[in-house]
Amino acid sequence: MEQNSSDGYRLGAHVRARLPELRETEARVAQVILDQGPDLVRLSVSDVANLAGTAPSSVVRACQRLGFRGYQELKIAAARQGPAPGTPATAPGDDPAAHALADTLHASREALDDLATTLTPAGLRAAATALDAAPRVVVAASGLSAAVAADAAYRLRALGCVVDAPADALTAQLSAAQLPPGAVCLAISHTGATRSTVDTARRARLAGAEVIGLTSYARSPLSETSTHTLVAGGQDLVFGLETTASRIAHLVTVDALAQTLLALRTTTAERTLHLSADVTADHSY
Repeated sequence: MEQNSSDGYRLGAHVRARLPELRETEARVAQVILDQGPDLVRLSVSDVANLAGTAPSSVVRACQRLGFRGYQELKIAAARQGPAPGTPATAPGDDPAAHALADTLHASREALDDLATTLTPAGLRAAATALDAAPRVVVAASGLSAAVAADAAYRLRALGCVVDAPADALTAQLSAAQLPPGAVCLAISHTGATRSTVDTARRARLAGAEVIGLTSYARSPLSETSTHTLVAGGQDLVFGLETTASRIAHLVTVDALAQTLLALRTTTAERTLHLSADVTADHSY
């Protein structure tokens, strides 16, 4: 299995990004892997099977589905992980606000650290190259991903891209269906399974455009539709109906994508960035 450098690789990020593609027994094995972390090196394949309530052969199959040759290679990856983060110096006690703050900060830091495993420079370069050549860009998202889409649309416009970011799902699909060949649809979905966003991406592909999918999972309806998939996720820390850490990871990915695009189109971007600065200055006291 190919991995990033030992300084950036995180086993938990790799496993979480592939959870949706696992069968029930394999998902139980994956959860044991996530729960054990670096301590997995002390467990035999039979130990993991017992904890997951399955057979050793199922553990081996789960490892293979996760991209490892077998359990031994998985243990090597686990051994590369550092010790689990310690308890904060100031324990949150029984204060719900303190718990919320501590949990959110921990999940956000972990999501950002995980990017080194799930998001590759090659993937960013390929996506930025497609944007650089695109005559038009449609940005599509819904729900809380819409905030990430608005940020992406603003940054791409500031770099000289011709961008359409419809707030209405039907308008987004119509815009995607009218994209010319070589154009790009940037589709953003945490789950990669939001129907309106995936349908917009599919219409873009049918029109001959490229699709950049930004999602938290390596295998999803959106990744299957995309020509370029940027995987950036985090632990499921759920407040209400949506995860928070993954949105932070998605925003950072947009930043990295914009910086990569800036490096590809320095001359064009310099002119539009000056224009953006002028517009911003006009709205400042």
